This record gives sequence, C-alpha cells and structure tokens, in this order.
Amino acid sequence: MSDSPNAPVAPPPLPAPLPAGPGWQPLPRRGAALYAAGLAIGLAVPAGLMAGVLLAALAGQPRFLAAALVALAGLALGAAIGVVRHRRIGWKLDEDGFATRRGGLWRSETLVPVSRVQHLDLERGPLERRLGLATLVVHTAGTRMAAVKLPLLALADAEALRTHLARQVEIDDAL
Repeated sequence: MSDSPNAPVAPPPLPAPLPAGPGWQPLPRRGAALYAAGLAIGLAVPAGLMAGVLLAALAGQPRFLAAALVALAGLALGAAIGVVRHRRIGWKLDEDGFATRRGGLWRSETLVPVSRVQHLDLERGPLERRLGLATLVVHTAGTRMAAVKLPLLALADAEALRTHLARQVEIDDAL
C-alpha cells in the first residue's frame, strides 16, 4: 500500500446488522429472498385491493393501472422490509440454552433452557428444500402449544442444533 495522500482509501466494512454479543449467528443470506417474497406478497395484495377500492370510489379512468402501480409499490416495499427483517434474525446456542433474537427497533429475544425442551422438529417446504434451508421448531414444556420457531436456517445448522439439543435433553433426563 502506498503512503501517497492521493491513494484511494478502502471504506471500512459495514457492521453486521444483528450480532450484538458473543455467539449470535445470523441466518444465511440465501433465505433473504424467500423471506422478502413472503412479506412482499403479504403487503402487495392488501395495497392493491385498497387502491382498487379507493380508485373505484373516485371513478377515474385509469383505475386498473393505478391499482397495479400501487400493488407494485407494495411489492417493492414489502421486499425491502423483508430483506431488512431477515438480516435482523439470529440465534445462539450456549450454556444457558438455545436463544433467538429478532427485530431492530423492537427487539424480541427468546431463550429456551435445554431443560424445557420437549421435542424438536425440522420443517422444510419445497422452496426451503431447493435452497438448502429448514425451519427448526423447538417445542417447550410448561405451556400448551408452546414452540419457538427459527425459520430459514441453513440445513446443516438446523440438523446440528437439533442433534445437539436432543443429546442435551437425553443427558439431562439421565441425571
């Protein structure tokens, strides 16, 4: 690297969006498109319907075109929000148990002590299978229908977490 004052300086790397402590793992980036698509569709449909209803009341000529443009804007906004939300989901496994963290402004953190784990499931839809992803479902004791879901986890991580947590449960049960 040269010491000349006109030499280009590389920008500093962007900070990781989620991990704010030791051990936090982000979700794999390949799941962001799937997460964003779900949110985009969820936002585009109501936006298009609302625009159609409002424009029908106004009796303007290009109603369909305006409703389609609003739906497309909802699709783009939903996709952008989906990518950001996906980057703010993480997990960690430590001596306290299995934890998930979600959110930016309103952060939610869930800790499942290993002693509360009842059973574990891996869910994989067709798109998740194609992308090598899985949803880990940790069923817990204490309340009816209690489960912690971690979506769009890399399949290898999901299988390793399931195996580790299942072994810990067996060890705790043996004691």
